Amino acid sequence: MRVLVVEDERRLAEFIRQGLEHAGHIADVADNGATGLEMAATLAYDVILLDLMLPRQNGFEVLRNLREFGLRVPVIILSALSSTEHVIKGLDAGAVDYLRKPFEFEELLARLRIVQRKTDAPAEALVLRLADLELDPLQRRATRAGQVLRLTNREFALLELLLRNPNRIVTKTRIAEKVWEVDFDMGSNVIEVHMSQLRRKLDRAFPELPPLLETAVGHGYRLHDPAAAR
Repeated sequence: MRVLVVEDERRLAEFIRQGLEHAGHIADVADNGATGLEMAATLAYDVILLDLMLPRQNGFEVLRNLREFGLRVPVIILSALSSTEHVIKGLDAGAVDYLRKPFEFEELLARLRIVQRKTDAPAEALVLRLADLELDPLQRRATRAGQVLRLTNREFALLELLLRNPNRIVTKTRIAEKVWEVDFDMGSNVIEVHMSQLRRKLDRAFPELPPLLETAVGHGYRLHDPAAAR
């Protein structure tokens, strides 16, 4: 999942970011409500972790503006405001969950898994497949021809994005938006480098099998099922 953490306490924000990335997620951080709202409106996030006591815009204002902008991204409130009144107000404002600070990080991960199960495809379609390639987003597991692929977080996110768009070209711009940070430099070759590493693990490691990852020069990349061309 790609997660936006809106938290002005720097040490806590960094702790959450590192924990999420260690768990296989991709996380961006905003240290105030206005920046968080701008990032949410600019990039596609799977979930937002939102503090309430924020500078520039508080969490309730961010929630209200998200809904006014038509952004339906799930929001989990993380707040030291622990009264029942605040919980009800946050949920009524549009949050899907409310976690009181301090919290156990494993509980936060469990809440994220609940959100992911609710927003993903039906259970029978949770595992993404193309030819002999399979990817399970919840289990963070990818295999080809039954062999587990050892992927970094970025490589897993790239593969998941491509698998959600089978046989279609995914542009470099969309890849940057979905997998990289808000300040990604489109002039760099970072995407090409990661795609090369993904190709090595996905195709070159299986020389007896037809390649699946294709480069559309000047356009982007796609995962192609060889059987679809027959």
